Amino acid sequence: MSNFNTIDDLDVRGKRVLVRCDLNVPMKDGNITDATRIDRSLPTIRDLLAGGAGVIVMSHFGRPKGMVVQDMSLRPVADALAKRLGRDVAFAGDCIGDDAERAAQLASAGGVAMLENLRFHAEEEANDAAFAGKLAELGNIYVNDAFSCAHRAHASTEAIAKLLPSAAGRLMQAELVALGDALENPERPVAALVGGAKISSKMTVLGHLVSKVDMLIIGGGMANTFLYAQGIDVGKSLCEADMADDARGILTKAAEAGCEIVLPIDAVVAREFAEGAASETVLLDAIPADAMMLDVGPASVADLIGRLGHCKTLVWNGPLGAFEVKPFDTATNALASEAAKLTAAGSLLSVAGGGDTVAALANAGVQDQFTYVSTAGGAFLEWLEGKELPGVAALSRAD
Repeated sequence: MSNFNTIDDLDVRGKRVLVRCDLNVPMKDGNITDATRIDRSLPTIRDLLAGGAGVIVMSHFGRPKGMVVQDMSLRPVADALAKRLGRDVAFAGDCIGDDAERAAQLASAGGVAMLENLRFHAEEEANDAAFAGKLAELGNIYVNDAFSCAHRAHASTEAIAKLLPSAAGRLMQAELVALGDALENPERPVAALVGGAKISSKMTVLGHLVSKVDMLIIGGGMANTFLYAQGIDVGKSLCEADMADDARGILTKAAEAGCEIVLPIDAVVAREFAEGAASETVLLDAIPADAMMLDVGPASVADLIGRLGHCKTLVWNGPLGAFEVKPFDTATNALASEAAKLTAAGSLLSVAGGGDTVAALANAGVQDQFTYVSTAGGAFLEWLEGKELPGVAALSRAD
């Protein structure tokens, strides 16, 4: 992931730069409810403008399936971008053709334009070369600032990068540097925390990580399946009994790779999954037959905090418990706070990502205290799986 050009490698003065952003923001009744993705695109746009470029912004919005759907127009996003930039943003009623060319011309003299939803054309998701060519005709340089879309080989993320001088935008650059520091060339020891409901959805992640990290902490419902695979009765806890052999396979692979698998040593259990439900802490061999394990216990938290103190790098994906419902967020909050403290002290590089993970860190109040928190769901997960991301590969330099 380290072999790519950035904006600093480009001469953008007097050029029209096509910037692929991910501006697929949440919207309700035509109003943007969370502008985080717009705000994260600003450094790239501002740096290009400061360098004398005209900027043409491209993005998808929703899933219109190749048809024009007015509720999925990017016009409200263009208005929001204009307010944040403090300047006009010309909006094109299409992403190719005469409307797009007129908007691109307005961006030529150091202006900003935004193209209409790329996915109004089925050719976008088909990675159609001819469609990519029409997009490329609008500019002189291509910048990809949408890591969250990098796992998809689409015309605006993969095919177009082969047609124009290309580079990573500031957000893409920050993401790739953070992820590279975490797994490609990390400072050891390296720990990974992987949680979530089911190991069936993260088998590839687990299989890849055991060859990359020194310690793999398993939490959430996934831990129940590993405990069950070791002969522990987990009562009515969420458990994929049919995945027990797979769990044992991961344990074997980890042992061969010299990776320590860390599982809970005590459990917080309850008879119902509800806010404020009566709960108790028990050892693993005392989980009641009619109870569910919904969080790891204080002994497990103390054990993990002690282990984390010896680590230099942490990759976090998924919670330790059912953090959405109190008090079953206790363990996740405690470990997240410890990771944030170690990060602030400069002794730990912490990289986290995935939808549930971002929500869990926000719940703990530390989402801004990790070294890097990725909001890219699918792309982050595929990176954890060790897959090549087409949008990143397309930016790789030949040297």
